Amino acid sequence: MAESVAITSMAVASAYGHGCEALLQGVLSGKPAFGPVSRFDVSARRVGVAATMPGAPSLRSLLTEVIAEACDGEPPENLHLAIHGEPARDHFAGRLFPQARTYTSACVAASQAMADAAASIAHGFVSRAVVAAGYLVEPDQFALFDAGRALAVDEAVRPFSLGRKGILLGDGVAAIVLEAGSTTTREPLGWIRGWGRAGDAYHVVQPRPDGSGLARAISSALRRAGIGPAELGYVNAHGSGSPQSDAAEANALQLSRAGAAPVSSTKSLHGQSLEASALVELIATVLAMGEGQLPPTAGFLEPDPGCAVNLIVDEPLPAKPRYALSLNSAFGGANTALIVGAP
Repeated sequence: MAESVAITSMAVASAYGHGCEALLQGVLSGKPAFGPVSRFDVSARRVGVAATMPGAPSLRSLLTEVIAEACDGEPPENLHLAIHGEPARDHFAGRLFPQARTYTSACVAASQAMADAAASIAHGFVSRAVVAAGYLVEPDQFALFDAGRALAVDEAVRPFSLGRKGILLGDGVAAIVLEAGSTTTREPLGWIRGWGRAGDAYHVVQPRPDGSGLARAISSALRRAGIGPAELGYVNAHGSGSPQSDAAEANALQLSRAGAAPVSSTKSLHGQSLEASALVELIATVLAMGEGQLPPTAGFLEPDPGCAVNLIVDEPLPAKPRYALSLNSAFGGANTALIVGAP
């Protein structure tokens, strides 16, 4: 019988501030954290906003701090690290944490890391693992997304809405401690009940329009969790705000029969944190479940007939779901699904 996987500690920093409470209150406010970028020059860019922390924080310092906070000062022995860029990766995996396993698979990096860490506990290989991730908005990636016309020119992220224009980037640094349920001495904040991964093999940057790849990831996570789609009480969608991605995700929810659950995208509030997105969103999901308030989706204009989802808009939805689903997709057709159980 597989070991249960408990979430016992979390730490996060985002444009809403440092700490889980700042993130929770930020996403429940429904007010996006986007503002003018002052960290570097954006005068030549089509878009000039992102969800950033004040000043010019150091990713190395902030990630080290967040990991230490989540681990309560105890250095992690089993670290799964999602991070962008070779210099940063080499610093953490080669110097600070020699045993770290690193992930650089864009928007599914942190969810891939979470799935591997949970599997290592479920199969009895380790009793404790730490998943950490970090991305701070920087000029190179900002320029690439802007040049590729992926950033929203109306400077708002509008997932699943008619009139959506694209994504906006955001700072995100996070860490989660996982422990075997049978041996932990801490009160769980939640449980990782299931995970699934699937590839589209369709296009370099566009998702398969019918959503079948993401649907397979969802179905795999449901099977691993031992629950049916009707038992899902909330979906924190990938919800990037891009026309193709949102439509494919809506199709995936219908194909996997999970389309009846309330859906929101916290990316519309804290931004797209690339390698760190999945971990920031998972923390937001766990916090919202504990609070009994599901975050709304910002930027909504009007329903898109091609996105048939049960979208939460305007105000938080009072609810205490037993199970929630967190979804992420990435360039190259990578799809992940994580199922969280309430404590």
